Amino acid sequence: MILSMTGYGKAECPLRGRKLVCELRSLNSKSMDLSVRLAPQVRAHELDLRTIVAQRLERGKVDLLITNEGVNDLTNEALTPVNWAAVESYAAQYKALFREVPAEVMAAILRFPDVLKQQEDTSDLTDEEWKTVQAMLNEAIDAFIAFRTQEGAALHNMFNEKLDGIADLLAQVEPFEKGRVAKIKERLEANLAQLSADTQAQIDRNRLEQEMIYYLEKLDITEEKVRLTNHIKYFRETMDGEGTGVGKKLGFIAQEMGREINTLGSKSNQSEMQIIVVKMKDILEQIKEQVLNVL
Repeated sequence: MILSMTGYGKAECPLRGRKLVCELRSLNSKSMDLSVRLAPQVRAHELDLRTIVAQRLERGKVDLLITNEGVNDLTNEALTPVNWAAVESYAAQYKALFREVPAEVMAAILRFPDVLKQQEDTSDLTDEEWKTVQAMLNEAIDAFIAFRTQEGAALHNMFNEKLDGIADLLAQVEPFEKGRVAKIKERLEANLAQLSADTQAQIDRNRLEQEMIYYLEKLDITEEKVRLTNHIKYFRETMDGEGTGVGKKLGFIAQEMGREINTLGSKSNQSEMQIIVVKMKDILEQIKEQVLNVL
């Protein structure tokens, strides 16, 4: 089953009195394009985190975000501390101008720069803590892959529906194909009949028949129909049989389908056939757009 390159996954774990939150997001990309934003505690392990993500997700424009979230516990050491030295300095400067500091002014002082400082724990993780972070990341990746699988199933159904549409349109070409050879012969014979008797007498009928056969062979679309049918079959087999990592291959198959459809259009000398070819091109463009989202 194919996978989509669009995905999202999230996981959490406790770490040093805080909650560590891991989020993964991705869009389509030709290769692995990974950007990370990490909480201070895990920055030292950035290379290891990148390696895990790259190995499991293969490719895509991936964003990895690991952040801290505080815990509502008044006894917790992770609560943001007050920089009392800064508070006293601001208050002293205010008192130098005014004799006392009203409550509303003190509230404003607490919003001044450097009054509240976020503590950042940058000490190395222990082996157990690192295992906890790894487990969290893998849990987020599992959720991410589940999302990709769900989106991939939707793409799989859409591709089959579009391929059925092209196959149905190809079948509609056959009635026009059978009648057009006879019409071409009739038109050529009618044009010859308009020539003078002397001119007609000078025509080499054997050579004329050879030229007509050559001309009709140039307009024959049997090979294009067979190749397009085979490409449709191969597209389905690739989706069903080769699993993940086939997005680029499906793109190449879609390109080959486009070549056959274009050749059908160039050989179509009836407006009805040309309309069918335009419809096939429209469906194929929709397939090509969505193939870009396949892993």
